[in-house]
Amino acid sequence: MFSLFFSLYNRKRKPFNTPMQETLIEGFKIKDEKIQKKYADILTPEAQAFLVKLHRTFEKRRQALLQEREQRQQKINQGEMPDFLAATQSVREGDWKAAEVPAEIQDRRTEITGPVDRKMIINALNSGAKVFMADFEDSNSPTLDNCLQGQVNLRDAINRKIDFVNEKGKAYKLKEKHAVLMVRPRGWHLVDKNVLIDGQPVSGGLMDFGLYFFHNIATLQAKGSGIYFYLPKLESHLEARLWNDAFVLAQQELKVPQGTIKATVLIETILAAFEMDEIIYELREHMAGLNAGRWDYIFSAIKKFIQYPDRIFPDRIQVGMTTHFMRSYAKLLVKTCHKRGVHAMGGMAAFIPSRKDEEVNKNAFAKVKADKELEAETGFDGTWVAHPDLVPVALEVFTKELGDQPNQKHETRSQEYNITAEDLLNFNIEGGKITEAGLRLNINVGILYIESWLNGVGAAALYNLMEDAATAEISRAQVWQWIHNDGVKLDDGREVNVKLYKEVLPSELDKIKAYVGEERYQKGQFELAIKLFDELVTNDQFEEFLTLEAYKHIS
Repeated sequence: MFSLFFSLYNRKRKPFNTPMQETLIEGFKIKDEKIQKKYADILTPEAQAFLVKLHRTFEKRRQALLQEREQRQQKINQGEMPDFLAATQSVREGDWKAAEVPAEIQDRRTEITGPVDRKMIINALNSGAKVFMADFEDSNSPTLDNCLQGQVNLRDAINRKIDFVNEKGKAYKLKEKHAVLMVRPRGWHLVDKNVLIDGQPVSGGLMDFGLYFFHNIATLQAKGSGIYFYLPKLESHLEARLWNDAFVLAQQELKVPQGTIKATVLIETILAAFEMDEIIYELREHMAGLNAGRWDYIFSAIKKFIQYPDRIFPDRIQVGMTTHFMRSYAKLLVKTCHKRGVHAMGGMAAFIPSRKDEEVNKNAFAKVKADKELEAETGFDGTWVAHPDLVPVALEVFTKELGDQPNQKHETRSQEYNITAEDLLNFNIEGGKITEAGLRLNINVGILYIESWLNGVGAAALYNLMEDAATAEISRAQVWQWIHNDGVKLDDGREVNVKLYKEVLPSELDKIKAYVGEERYQKGQFELAIKLFDELVTNDQFEEFLTLEAYKHIS
């Protein structure tokens, strides 16, 4: 059944714990020879050949789709507002459903997410959540070592060979019963500069997907399990089609039945919100659901209209799921998913419990519970949390709503939701204000996160919140938007401009130094982080992603 997997391209694949031949096939290059040798059992000639096949088949289309993103942004800048596509009206109005998903992912009432480091994988799989999404994207700083070690960690978890001992001697081991594993590869806009195919950097997404699929599909199938992915940052159904075609090719090459792969798509760009039916349709054989990636969605809403003075966002803390455009997006997602028979997954609760202040925890848990109750009532089938202590909170809420049912895909109330393009684009937030505290928080958190990312840590616990690239993007995008649109004022009447930003920056740096400690500050990469943040918010041109700039400074 798995003969081709073990002899891909007529080569015998050795077990992962056997020393591998340290060679590179024609057209494949790793910039760091030490890394190549360290991960020889991941970068096998057979795995290289598989990545080369994916790259040569899909790279031109990936590049073309990124160019289409730029062209779409130019049209928005010129006044063309997003709308539901006339060309795909028949798909939206058609009577069709996606393929059924395996039983092990029918109940997804609580999912936990986090990066692919060893300790996190063990804790998350043991957390009591139904699903763990292991993340190569927003919560992972994509050093080549992080990405390849992540592949080792996931492979070891699937083979139940994963353990970890911290610096104090505490041991972590995988429980017998644990969460189902899903993997989020990097988005289409990201490449891995350290892995070259035919002289070009490989797509980060295809690399993450390809290595994980190649090394683990046989083991998972032998256990009677499936292989599951989360797909980030899509902006159109054509980008979903590209993923679908990659899945088809991968399954063909390894002689895996079509439809074995199942994927959940994060609707975390405002353009994708107008194409949810179409995205499900393109992936219908491989579709497991849509997720309301709220933080990136807010960032996308700011970014796509960042030069529109009538679409200025208030402090990020005021942009929640009860605002009109976010509520509309959530309702449309549930309606679309359940019409097509797939899961609707709620957004992230990013709170990190305090070990010192129970009052902080009490207030935060109450907010998380209210947020999850709103999702459950809206019709979501499950939700995300960032910390194991939040798993029981979310489980309780969704169990109360679902009872013994694994999900509520059968509900019909969402089909009465009537969401228009105007609803999705109504960014008016009643009572919204831009405050000095909001400006300061954006500066503080933005710099702290960038510095953490530069140090190889993509999920940073800051002020009892788990910050990742998405929340950091909101912070720096808001500062840029406020500075570069004339007439933006704080609630006390002061104009937000570069002068005001420069005035408050020094005291925020003092706060950062006090927060991390003098020794950590001096040994860290704060000078570079400050420089990057300053350029990102003061340069005349708005950069598409902060990680693209920061990536130039990591290996």
